[in-house]
Amino acid sequence: MDGQHGAAKRILLITTPSSYRTAAFAAAAERLGLEVVKGVDLPHELAEQWKVKLAFDLRQPAEAVAAVVSFAAATPVDAIVAVDDSGALVAADATAALGLPCNAPEAALAARDKLVMRQRLTAGGVPVPQFQAFAAADDPASVATQVGYPCVVKPTRLSGSRGVIRADDPAELAAAFTRVGRLLAREGYDPERATILVERFIPGVEVALEGLLTGGELRVLALFDKPDPLDGPFFEETIYVTPSRLPAAAQAAVAAMAARAAAAIGLREGPVHAELRVNDAGPWIVVLAGRTIGGLCSTILQFGTGISLEEIVLRHAAGLPLPPLARERAAVGVMMIPIPQAGILRGVCGVEEAQAAPGVVGVEITARLNNRLVPLPEGGSYLGFIFARGGDPAAVEAALRTAHAKLRFEIRKELPVVVLPGG
Repeated sequence: MDGQHGAAKRILLITTPSSYRTAAFAAAAERLGLEVVKGVDLPHELAEQWKVKLAFDLRQPAEAVAAVVSFAAATPVDAIVAVDDSGALVAADATAALGLPCNAPEAALAARDKLVMRQRLTAGGVPVPQFQAFAAADDPASVATQVGYPCVVKPTRLSGSRGVIRADDPAELAAAFTRVGRLLAREGYDPERATILVERFIPGVEVALEGLLTGGELRVLALFDKPDPLDGPFFEETIYVTPSRLPAAAQAAVAAMAARAAAAIGLREGPVHAELRVNDAGPWIVVLAGRTIGGLCSTILQFGTGISLEEIVLRHAAGLPLPPLARERAAVGVMMIPIPQAGILRGVCGVEEAQAAPGVVGVEITARLNNRLVPLPEGGSYLGFIFARGGDPAAVEAALRTAHAKLRFEIRKELPVVVLPGG
């Protein structure tokens, strides 16, 4: 129980078995004295094995919402929080059905679907690159004659840069469109109904903003630089460092654009993760999600007297008083260790040396030995994370690069499957 605020409140976390974030939210809830119930994207027959009280299939959102509402009728909850993008729509619809404070489901959809987002940003007067939508079943050669270059091909519902590919000419566009279509088919999407977005490439430096919306007002919690160029052909994010080294005027413009974008798509409450490009024309919204930063990246963020980002989100969701939201003064950063090639992870060396690098405060290898690795644009995970702190952003960036250089990964190519006669 949160001793300062009366009886413990119950929070339902919508999550998946593979989520990086669940443990951080559960730990934050424990520190706050909140009771947590996990709703997991899991077959019902595995719920008992996983010790899960509520299981559903996020690919069947109507049924998942019904399961949440039925569960809450017997076990009332005070708030529903989606841990990842995958559960955002179910969380919004279920929260609305239960009459709990929330963003409108239409706003949650716009924050989840890139095409709906672009449409609502345009309607709200927020500048967006020229864009067109196509069915995944459309002829790639025909699509290539209808768009401008350079452009970026992206699925509307996948996250984490999955399926995002730059094309500089019709041949590259056709190849990228075909590749994204195959990825969507493997993910279970109907090619006739799945949408692929093609939009003009936006040059510039990229930043990421973490914020919290309260009554439509955006408070910036952190602004990260992404010092590695993200110019394609794929858009694998690696290093995040805060505070940003952008001029103060540019940072203010980024915050203002994120607030305009949130208002345009209808987000009014809860966490915001925005990614923006900044060039001579100012800031451009790449994506605006109603969630916190991905992976284990939030580990490096602390506010007030050592309060985590997840604690802030849960306090807001549960209606508890918010602490001071000023981030600690130290420069911090994280590197998401990219997967260099497809194959089987057989070994990892140099972790102790990387951890000993000046400024490094942690190295966590999350990929499991003897498991298959799939790099972007098809893959959706990393080898692990490196965390660093320092006196200024440049020192933090250098520490992350030094530590990464000390790591060595043994990745063996997968052997082709051979079917023997009569086998």
